[in-house]
Amino acid sequence: MLEFISENLSTIIIGVLVLIVLFFAARKLIKDKKSGKGTCGGNCSKCMYGCKNSKN
Repeated sequence: MLEFISENLSTIIIGVLVLIVLFFAARKLIKDKKSGKGTCGGNCSKCMYGCKNSKN
């Protein structure tokens, strides 16, 4: 087991760093969504979806 870890230590470290970055990115997206921030600018005429996805 220790041999596997020592042979793949750089891959394990990079994988952990990627997981940490993904965790913080997801946490920020969730916080923004809860606080009402979003990607919709409110200009339906320029929306590529034509606001057909909105629930008005």
